[in-house]
Amino acid sequence: MGRYFSILRLFWGTAIAAELEYRLNFVIAALSSLFSLTGSLFGLFLFYRTGYTFEGWRWEEALVALGIFTISQGFAATFLAPNLNQIVKQVQEGTLDFVLLKPIDSQFWLSTRTVSPWGLPDVIFGIVLVLYAGNALGLPPLVYLVSLVPLALGLFSLYSIWFMLGAMSIWFVKIYNVTEVLRGLLEAGRFPMVAYPAAYRFFFTFIVPVAFLTTVPAEVILNRVQYGWVVASGGLAIALFLASRAFWKFALRFYTSASS
Repeated sequence: MGRYFSILRLFWGTAIAAELEYRLNFVIAALSSLFSLTGSLFGLFLFYRTGYTFEGWRWEEALVALGIFTISQGFAATFLAPNLNQIVKQVQEGTLDFVLLKPIDSQFWLSTRTVSPWGLPDVIFGIVLVLYAGNALGLPPLVYLVSLVPLALGLFSLYSIWFMLGAMSIWFVKIYNVTEVLRGLLEAGRFPMVAYPAAYRFFFTFIVPVAFLTTVPAEVILNRVQYGWVVASGGLAIALFLASRAFWKFALRFYTSASS
Protein backbone atom coordinates (compact mmCIF):
# COMPACT_ATOMS: atom_id res chain seq x y z
CA MET A 1 0.00 0.00 0.00
CA GLY A 2 2.85 2.38 0.82
CA ARG A 3 4.33 1.80 -2.62
CA TYR A 4 1.06 2.78 -4.26
CA PHE A 5 0.85 5.99 -2.23
CA SER A 6 4.38 6.87 -3.32
CA ILE A 7 3.44 6.25 -6.94
CA LEU A 8 0.31 8.36 -6.50
CA ARG A 9 2.33 11.29 -5.17
CA LEU A 10 4.67 10.97 -8.13
CA PHE A 11 1.79 10.81 -10.62
CA TRP A 12 -0.05 13.81 -9.23
CA GLY A 13 3.05 15.89 -8.54
CA THR A 14 4.17 15.49 -12.14
CA ALA A 15 0.69 16.20 -13.52
CA ILE A 16 0.18 19.36 -11.46
CA ALA A 17 3.66 20.66 -12.34
CA ALA A 18 2.85 20.19 -16.03
CA GLU A 19 -0.57 21.83 -15.77
CA LEU A 20 0.74 24.85 -13.84
CA GLU A 21 2.82 25.83 -16.84
CA TYR A 22 -0.46 27.22 -18.19
CA ARG A 23 -1.73 29.12 -15.14
CA LEU A 24 -4.09 31.28 -17.14
CA ASN A 25 -6.13 28.13 -17.67
CA PHE A 26 -7.03 28.18 -13.98
CA VAL A 27 -8.52 31.66 -14.32
CA ILE A 28 -10.47 30.56 -17.39
CA ALA A 29 -11.66 27.42 -15.58
CA ALA A 30 -12.73 29.50 -12.56
CA LEU A 31 -14.73 31.88 -14.75
CA SER A 32 -16.31 28.95 -16.59
CA SER A 33 -17.27 27.34 -13.27
CA LEU A 34 -18.69 30.61 -12.00
CA PHE A 35 -20.84 31.09 -15.11
CA SER A 36 -22.03 27.48 -14.90
CA LEU A 37 -22.99 27.87 -11.25
CA THR A 38 -24.74 31.14 -12.02
CA GLY A 39 -26.78 29.37 -14.68
CA SER A 40 -27.69 26.60 -12.24
CA LEU A 41 -28.72 29.12 -9.60
CA PHE A 42 -30.85 30.95 -12.15
CA GLY A 43 -32.55 27.71 -13.18
CA LEU A 44 -33.31 26.91 -9.54
CA PHE A 45 -34.52 30.46 -8.95
CA LEU A 46 -37.07 30.09 -11.75
CA PHE A 47 -38.78 27.37 -9.72
CA TYR A 48 -38.79 29.28 -6.42
CA ARG A 49 -39.46 32.85 -7.55
CA THR A 50 -43.24 32.45 -7.46
CA GLY A 51 -43.34 30.77 -4.04
CA TYR A 52 -43.26 27.24 -5.44
CA THR A 53 -41.02 24.77 -3.56
CA PHE A 54 -39.93 21.23 -4.25
CA GLU A 55 -41.82 18.97 -1.86
CA GLY A 56 -40.16 19.36 1.55
CA TRP A 57 -37.27 21.44 0.21
CA ARG A 58 -36.94 25.13 1.04
CA TRP A 59 -34.78 27.43 -1.08
CA GLU A 60 -31.73 27.09 1.18
CA GLU A 61 -32.15 23.31 1.33
CA ALA A 62 -32.25 23.12 -2.45
CA LEU A 63 -29.04 25.19 -2.49
CA VAL A 64 -27.38 22.48 -0.38
CA ALA A 65 -28.24 19.88 -3.03
CA LEU A 66 -26.93 22.17 -5.78
CA GLY A 67 -23.72 22.73 -3.81
CA ILE A 68 -23.19 18.98 -3.42
CA PHE A 69 -23.75 18.55 -7.15
CA THR A 70 -21.19 21.27 -7.91
CA ILE A 71 -18.63 19.59 -5.64
CA SER A 72 -19.16 16.23 -7.35
CA GLN A 73 -18.89 17.89 -10.76
CA GLY A 74 -15.57 19.41 -9.75
CA PHE A 75 -14.32 16.09 -8.40
CA ALA A 76 -15.19 14.36 -11.67
CA ALA A 77 -13.43 17.06 -13.70
CA THR A 78 -10.35 16.87 -11.46
CA PHE A 79 -9.89 13.13 -11.04
CA LEU A 80 -12.21 11.07 -13.22
CA ALA A 81 -12.46 12.69 -16.65
CA PRO A 82 -8.69 13.25 -17.17
CA ASN A 83 -7.99 9.58 -16.50
CA LEU A 84 -10.98 7.54 -17.55
CA ASN A 85 -11.56 9.32 -20.84
CA GLN A 86 -8.00 8.31 -21.77
CA ILE A 87 -8.81 4.59 -21.70
CA VAL A 88 -10.33 4.91 -25.17
CA LYS A 89 -7.17 6.62 -26.44
CA GLN A 90 -4.98 3.93 -24.86
CA VAL A 91 -6.91 1.23 -26.72
CA GLN A 92 -6.99 3.14 -30.02
CA GLU A 93 -3.25 3.88 -30.05
CA GLY A 94 -2.15 0.54 -28.63
CA THR A 95 -0.42 2.19 -25.65
CA LEU A 96 -2.51 0.06 -23.30
CA ASP A 97 0.15 -2.59 -23.96
CA PHE A 98 2.69 -0.54 -22.00
CA VAL A 99 0.25 -0.11 -19.12
CA LEU A 100 -0.36 -3.84 -18.86
CA LEU A 101 3.39 -4.50 -18.79
CA LYS A 102 3.99 -2.21 -15.80
CA PRO A 103 4.53 -3.87 -12.39
CA ILE A 104 1.47 -2.18 -10.87
CA ASP A 105 -2.24 -2.83 -11.11
CA SER A 106 -3.49 -1.65 -14.52
CA GLN A 107 -6.81 -0.36 -13.17
CA PHE A 108 -4.96 1.72 -10.57
CA TRP A 109 -2.66 3.15 -13.26
CA LEU A 110 -5.51 4.02 -15.62
CA SER A 111 -7.61 5.55 -12.83
CA THR A 112 -4.97 7.72 -11.14
CA ARG A 113 -2.27 8.48 -13.72
CA THR A 114 -3.05 12.20 -13.92
CA VAL A 115 -5.05 14.94 -12.26
CA SER A 116 -6.47 18.21 -13.54
CA PRO A 117 -6.55 21.18 -11.13
CA TRP A 118 -8.98 22.98 -13.43
CA GLY A 119 -11.90 21.21 -11.74
CA LEU A 120 -11.01 22.65 -8.33
CA PRO A 121 -12.99 25.91 -8.79
CA ASP A 122 -16.17 23.83 -8.96
CA VAL A 123 -15.20 22.10 -5.70
CA ILE A 124 -14.48 25.45 -4.03
CA PHE A 125 -17.68 27.12 -5.27
CA GLY A 126 -19.70 24.07 -4.23
CA ILE A 127 -18.27 24.13 -0.70
CA VAL A 128 -18.95 27.86 -0.41
CA LEU A 129 -22.55 27.35 -1.55
CA VAL A 130 -23.13 24.51 0.93
CA LEU A 131 -21.63 26.52 3.80
CA TYR A 132 -23.70 29.59 2.87
CA ALA A 133 -26.94 27.62 2.75
CA GLY A 134 -26.04 25.68 5.92
CA ASN A 135 -25.33 28.91 7.77
CA ALA A 136 -28.70 30.32 6.68
CA LEU A 137 -30.35 27.15 8.00
CA GLY A 138 -28.36 27.23 11.25
CA LEU A 139 -26.83 23.77 10.73
CA PRO A 140 -24.18 22.51 13.20
CA PRO A 141 -20.64 21.97 11.84
CA LEU A 142 -20.70 18.23 12.58
CA VAL A 143 -23.24 17.51 9.81
CA TYR A 144 -20.75 18.61 7.16
CA LEU A 145 -18.23 16.02 8.33
CA VAL A 146 -20.86 13.29 8.51
CA SER A 147 -22.01 14.08 4.96
CA LEU A 148 -18.52 13.34 3.64
CA VAL A 149 -19.20 9.62 4.07
CA PRO A 150 -22.21 9.33 1.68
CA LEU A 151 -20.61 11.86 -0.68
CA ALA A 152 -17.41 9.78 -0.91
CA LEU A 153 -19.47 6.62 -1.43
CA GLY A 154 -21.47 8.30 -4.20
CA LEU A 155 -18.31 9.48 -5.95
CA PHE A 156 -16.84 5.99 -5.66
CA SER A 157 -19.96 4.58 -7.34
CA LEU A 158 -19.64 7.17 -10.09
CA TYR A 159 -16.00 6.19 -10.64
CA SER A 160 -16.89 2.51 -10.97
CA ILE A 161 -19.63 3.17 -13.52
CA TRP A 162 -17.39 5.50 -15.54
CA PHE A 163 -14.53 2.99 -15.49
CA MET A 164 -16.74 0.19 -16.76
CA LEU A 165 -17.94 2.41 -19.60
CA GLY A 166 -14.31 3.18 -20.44
CA ALA A 167 -13.45 -0.53 -20.39
CA MET A 168 -16.10 -1.13 -23.04
CA SER A 169 -13.77 0.57 -25.53
CA ILE A 170 -11.99 -2.80 -25.85
CA TRP A 171 -15.04 -3.94 -27.85
CA PHE A 172 -16.43 -0.59 -29.04
CA VAL A 173 -13.56 1.79 -29.70
CA LYS A 174 -15.63 4.94 -30.10
CA ILE A 175 -17.61 5.25 -26.87
CA TYR A 176 -17.20 8.98 -26.22
CA ASN A 177 -20.94 9.43 -26.82
CA VAL A 178 -21.69 6.94 -24.04
CA THR A 179 -19.63 8.85 -21.48
CA GLU A 180 -21.24 12.10 -22.60
CA VAL A 181 -24.67 10.54 -22.07
CA LEU A 182 -23.60 9.59 -18.54
CA ARG A 183 -22.44 13.13 -17.85
CA GLY A 184 -25.73 14.43 -19.20
CA LEU A 185 -27.71 12.12 -16.93
CA LEU A 186 -25.69 13.30 -13.95
CA GLU A 187 -27.01 16.82 -14.58
CA ALA A 188 -30.22 15.62 -12.94
CA GLY A 189 -28.38 15.91 -9.64
CA ARG A 190 -28.67 19.70 -9.76
CA PHE A 191 -32.10 19.34 -8.14
CA PRO A 192 -33.39 17.13 -5.31
CA MET A 193 -34.94 13.89 -6.52
CA VAL A 194 -38.41 15.02 -5.40
CA ALA A 195 -38.31 17.51 -8.28
CA TYR A 196 -38.87 14.64 -10.73
CA PRO A 197 -41.84 12.34 -11.42
CA ALA A 198 -41.85 8.92 -9.74
CA ALA A 199 -40.58 7.07 -12.83
CA TYR A 200 -37.59 9.42 -13.12
CA ARG A 201 -36.88 9.10 -9.41
CA PHE A 202 -36.74 5.32 -9.78
CA PHE A 203 -34.39 5.64 -12.76
CA PHE A 204 -32.07 8.10 -11.02
CA THR A 205 -31.98 5.98 -7.87
CA PHE A 206 -31.74 2.38 -9.05
CA ILE A 207 -30.52 2.57 -12.69
CA VAL A 208 -28.18 5.57 -12.73
CA PRO A 209 -27.62 6.27 -9.00
CA VAL A 210 -27.67 10.07 -9.16
CA ALA A 211 -29.65 10.20 -5.91
CA PHE A 212 -26.75 8.64 -4.00
CA LEU A 213 -24.39 11.21 -5.47
CA THR A 214 -26.25 14.39 -4.49
CA THR A 215 -29.61 14.01 -2.74
CA VAL A 216 -28.54 11.49 -0.05
CA PRO A 217 -25.47 13.55 1.05
CA ALA A 218 -27.63 16.69 1.03
CA GLU A 219 -30.22 15.02 3.25
CA VAL A 220 -27.47 13.91 5.63
CA ILE A 221 -26.36 17.54 5.93
CA LEU A 222 -29.99 18.54 6.56
CA ASN A 223 -30.18 15.77 9.20
CA ARG A 224 -33.30 14.15 7.82
CA VAL A 225 -32.05 11.12 5.93
CA GLN A 226 -33.01 7.57 6.82
CA TYR A 227 -29.64 6.00 7.49
CA GLY A 228 -30.68 2.89 5.62
CA TRP A 229 -29.98 4.96 2.52
CA VAL A 230 -26.43 5.59 3.71
CA VAL A 231 -25.94 1.86 4.27
CA ALA A 232 -27.40 1.23 0.81
CA SER A 233 -24.97 3.80 -0.61
CA GLY A 234 -22.08 1.89 0.95
CA GLY A 235 -23.35 -1.43 -0.39
CA LEU A 236 -23.79 0.06 -3.85
CA ALA A 237 -20.28 1.54 -3.87
CA ILE A 238 -18.69 -1.76 -2.86
CA ALA A 239 -20.78 -3.76 -5.33
CA LEU A 240 -20.00 -1.43 -8.22
CA PHE A 241 -16.28 -1.38 -7.44
CA LEU A 242 -16.11 -5.16 -7.32
CA ALA A 243 -18.10 -5.24 -10.56
CA SER A 244 -15.63 -2.82 -12.18
CA ARG A 245 -12.71 -5.04 -11.13
CA ALA A 246 -14.37 -8.16 -12.48
CA PHE A 247 -15.47 -6.40 -15.67
CA TRP A 248 -11.94 -5.09 -16.35
CA LYS A 249 -10.41 -8.55 -15.96
CA PHE A 250 -13.11 -9.95 -18.23
CA ALA A 251 -12.55 -7.22 -20.83
CA LEU A 252 -8.79 -7.85 -20.91
CA ARG A 253 -9.46 -11.39 -22.06
CA PHE A 254 -10.73 -9.86 -25.33
CA TYR A 255 -8.02 -7.24 -25.68
CA THR A 256 -5.82 -7.73 -28.74
CA SER A 257 -2.38 -6.29 -28.14
CA ALA A 258 -1.04 -3.82 -30.69
CA SER A 259 2.10 -5.95 -30.90
CA SER A 260 0.33 -9.28 -31.41
